[in-house]
Amino acid sequence: MDKLIYTAMTGAKHLFGRQASIAHNLANANSNGYRAEEHRLRAVPVQSQAWPTRVFAVDASVADDFATGPLRQTGRALDAAVHGQGWFALAMPDGSEAYTRDGSFELSVNGVLQNKRGIPVQGDGGPITIPPDNAITIGDDGLISLKQTSGAQNLVTQVGQLKLVNPPESELVRGADGLFRLRAGGVAPADANVRVAAGYLEGSNVNVVDQLVAMISSQRQYETQLKLLSSAEQNDRSAAQVLAFS
Repeated sequence: MDKLIYTAMTGAKHLFGRQASIAHNLANANSNGYRAEEHRLRAVPVQSQAWPTRVFAVDASVADDFATGPLRQTGRALDAAVHGQGWFALAMPDGSEAYTRDGSFELSVNGVLQNKRGIPVQGDGGPITIPPDNAITIGDDGLISLKQTSGAQNLVTQVGQLKLVNPPESELVRGADGLFRLRAGGVAPADANVRVAAGYLEGSNVNVVDQLVAMISSQRQYETQLKLLSSAEQNDRSAAQVLAFS
């Protein structure tokens, strides 16, 4: 009885959290470069001499699906997608780095290359500043070249290179802001093997059908846990009545 109550109770709690994660995945099904989040539940015994019958369901692991998403062509000069494995580096306000697959970039009023949230994109020597009146080209190695749209239009200059990294996926952890960082802190070294597709954006790797099926399954499992709790209550009442008349 004790085992049933605690397993069902904690199972219902974590299934509710899993449903919230699935809903978050579905909400980001169209977000550029989004990585789906997965929850895995299992039952574990409580390490206690006082309550040897109690078993809790725990959220055993919160994993990220690092499978690549589909690429779609935009033709926009400031759009870029990592082709294969790798990440774009962002220069965070606190001096640290964060990593993303969303290559939808734009220029600030001061010409600093940044993402949609206004976070500067990390270059080989820090944030990249692009002067006005220039056509921008991003090479497959992340090298940014400029061609003047007025004056000496045949002049091509290079203003910097996107910092592209490829740390082991096991060392990455997702932050509350949705960006990834190294689990141990610090910054990842640049990787010259990472390739970029200019004029493309990577879509989310969320499979909407799979997530909907998972949501239905989690809802049914949640309802089952509640029914088990109700059954345990009824069994407890019946046992109390039997003991009262014995």
